[in-house]
Amino acid sequence: MHEPAPHEPAPHESAAREPAAREPAQPTPGRAPRAAAPAGARERSPWHWLLLLPIAVPLATPLYNRVEPRLFGLPAFYWLQLAFILLGVGTTTLVYRVTVRRMPRRHR
Repeated sequence: MHEPAPHEPAPHESAAREPAAREPAQPTPGRAPRAAAPAGARERSPWHWLLLLPIAVPLATPLYNRVEPRLFGLPAFYWLQLAFILLGVGTTTLVYRVTVRRMPRRHR
């Protein structure tokens, strides 16, 4: 195997030290270039307030601190806990779908 000369860095060392050159992004034909969004703009959507719902509702213990009504023989305490999980999944899915930036189908 070929040993690198003392002044010549090993192939794996040079790749780690030199950052890859990045070409500037070219605008897509037929589309106007978008202005850069301010840092954190995506995280500040009003839709994100809905994510407090699955946190706050289970904290209201009078809602489920009871036995009746029963669902499939389960006391309200247990089936409402499962309903809270579905509430969290549904709310998270809704907020994600509303706030995610649309990407072309080929990049998904």
